[in-house]
Amino acid sequence: MKDLLLTIAKGLVEDPSAVTVEQEEVAEDGAIVLHLHVAEDDMGRVIGKQGRIAKAMRTVMRAAATRQDVKVSVEID
Repeated sequence: MKDLLLTIAKGLVEDPSAVTVEQEEVAEDGAIVLHLHVAEDDMGRVIGKQGRIAKAMRTVMRAAATRQDVKVSVEID
């Protein structure tokens, strides 16, 4: 899951070396929380107009998580 988010984000930004993904411990309900960190200049590219790109990334991550029978949440920091 972490690698998929990292690959998607690196394809969107100008500075792929600044992209990191941190995974929180699994919550009580079994959900995995992924924190995406990008350079300040690339924040707009990852979020997109009206949050469309961020929403699409979350949708792809949820679909991948469903195939593995887990829940995932993506937070962009």
